[in-house]
Amino acid sequence: MCLWLLIVVFVMNSNWLKNKTFHFSEFRDLNNLVKEKEKKNLTISLCLPTLNEEKTIAKEIIIMKSELMMRYPLLDEIVVIDSGSKDKTVDIASSYGADVYNADDILPELEKHKGKGENLWKALYVTKGDILVYIDADIKNIHHRFVYALLGPLILNDEIKYSKAFYDRPIASKRNIMRATGGGRVTELVIRPLFSLFFPELTQIIQPLSGEYAGYRELLDKIPFPIGYGVETSMILDIYEKWGLDVIAQVDLEKRVHRNQDTKALGRMSFVILKTFFYRLEKLGLFESKQEMFNEMIQYNLVKNNYETAIYSFEGFERPPMIEIQQYREKFNLC
Repeated sequence: MCLWLLIVVFVMNSNWLKNKTFHFSEFRDLNNLVKEKEKKNLTISLCLPTLNEEKTIAKEIIIMKSELMMRYPLLDEIVVIDSGSKDKTVDIASSYGADVYNADDILPELEKHKGKGENLWKALYVTKGDILVYIDADIKNIHHRFVYALLGPLILNDEIKYSKAFYDRPIASKRNIMRATGGGRVTELVIRPLFSLFFPELTQIIQPLSGEYAGYRELLDKIPFPIGYGVETSMILDIYEKWGLDVIAQVDLEKRVHRNQDTKALGRMSFVILKTFFYRLEKLGLFESKQEMFNEMIQYNLVKNNYETAIYSFEGFERPPMIEIQQYREKFNLC
């Protein structure tokens, strides 16, 4: 049987999609989740990476704190890691009881970098949880299911160590008219084709770029974190390579509403993800570039009937596994 047919048969016969895909409603019994959490003596941290999220951050903190700390003691802390917001994000988050950190102030002796991945990586150092939940801070239809549903598979299933959200993603037009679908464009145009070419089994992950996921510290502190948009792709590839697909689950949250980016912004995001992906392929010995890849995304803007060049630079820096950082090892008694 030829190779491509073997791959197709493998994907079609895989039980992962059936056995490791859940709906949030399966975890609505929060009393049971709390009971199992306490039985296993787990601590859980929620991390919100932020940059100018004053319009949505308060509601996210209020809901998670009231529902998952006060009503049901599922979370042990809510931590905001900020990238240097120019609006009132930091003041608002602090006023509603989150533990707020400026990313630059965490491990200050290290060279400073900006990016979502940087915030997620540094959250490992300042949080205390055995499990970390990451959710984006710009969710307009925020609900506590965005957290408890990701925790469900991790708490109730000993084999699962990392859970990923998926959902319908409505897209807003310039007139603020919502279409039921249309989000997730980078996933369908970039990531899914790449997975289909190199890792067809990973195509079963419905939304690999979703910003909501949870994992055990014992996994997360052993993988590198690209500082930018490539962190979600990198995380999946590294977890898959080190521990296999069976430690991963995905949870249907039904719908997520957030601000949508324009095509040029999605192009820059795709550029970063592509570089991250091919770097990972090289590390795995699956790809060898015959020439050095450039670090600049070249775009063009029409200004007064003239096309002007717009350059987006991406350094491709990534943080090493946190467990390799001496300060972290000392803090968590890993020396």
